[in-house]
Amino acid sequence: MIRFLTRVPSLTFFALFSVVASAQTIPTKWPTQDGTYTIKDFRFGTNETLLELKLHYLTLGEPHRGADGHTDNAILLLHGTGGDAHSLLNPAFSDVLFGPGQPFDITKYFLILPDDIGHGESSKPSDGLHMHFPQYDYDDMVASQHTMLLEGLHVDHLRLILGTSMGCMQSFVWGETFPNFADALAPFACLPAELAGRNRMWRYMAMESIKHDPAWNNGEYTTEPVEGLRGANDLILIAGSAPLQMQKNYPTRQQAEAYIDRVLTASIARTDANNFLYYVNASRNYNPEPKLSAITAPVLWINSADDFINPPELGIAQEMVKKMPNAKFILIPISDATRGHGTHTQAAVWKQYLIDFLAQIEKH
Repeated sequence: MIRFLTRVPSLTFFALFSVVASAQTIPTKWPTQDGTYTIKDFRFGTNETLLELKLHYLTLGEPHRGADGHTDNAILLLHGTGGDAHSLLNPAFSDVLFGPGQPFDITKYFLILPDDIGHGESSKPSDGLHMHFPQYDYDDMVASQHTMLLEGLHVDHLRLILGTSMGCMQSFVWGETFPNFADALAPFACLPAELAGRNRMWRYMAMESIKHDPAWNNGEYTTEPVEGLRGANDLILIAGSAPLQMQKNYPTRQQAEAYIDRVLTASIARTDANNFLYYVNASRNYNPEPKLSAITAPVLWINSADDFINPPELGIAQEMVKKMPNAKFILIPISDATRGHGTHTQAAVWKQYLIDFLAQIEKH
């Protein structure tokens, strides 16, 4: 089924606050095909099992097989925490990359945009299990994506995996877990190291804000724990924001406060507390650092200098990139075009790097 979508593109919660939340509908012109694949008796890393794990996805373009019978034009696009398959249909991303002659030209490539476990129309706690839903992590997400590709879409090889934020971290997991499945990786806006220090602290604070709201009721709430969600979204707003843009766009106290009131009201209204707790905590055991040398595919890794979540002054990226034999790390300096952590979706900022990278891997 082909759907022409007319809706507000769903952004990751880390990118959400780089745009003004409003009720205005932004038309999305791309003719997506909508699909769902159900995995029976999916076993999670915790050994919990779900009788039916439903995975929803969107696709653009058509798959192609080479002379060897393997798919040779499929690109997996992975959204961030709290996002869904529509996140990268954001015009700042899709309009720059998907059109004729562009890097992800849909007449040439088969684009696959999944809803991860716990997100969008895929299986998630709010479906009914609440806090009894299996405690999934990034390994589970990648394993389910792999099964969905092979069994649901009959895609046995990927030209590229591009992931933003959480999808960036999943790209590193993909490279270690299935090292020959993709020709190349493009992780944007993350670090391939354990989430510790301030990064884990603010996530933990956001989750604790919800759990300490009496209305949460151990996940069995009848109405959303609004005060807990307010505290959680306060932290996310700061983490995902771009200071240069915030100062430029809201230069007075009145403007700054009005923006906060507007955006927080919208974000609280669209957030389910149990889903939030699960997708924020899915990063709890993420740590690809010990096996980075197993990632032998070419890697284009891009972060931005104004990213509060992945601050460049830690020096982690500069050390980690050396552990991968074919990786290139690019740090985009702060400019009027960057959007903090949300720069991962501002394709115009890094498009040329992607073009050069794709040209490089075409030669191999």
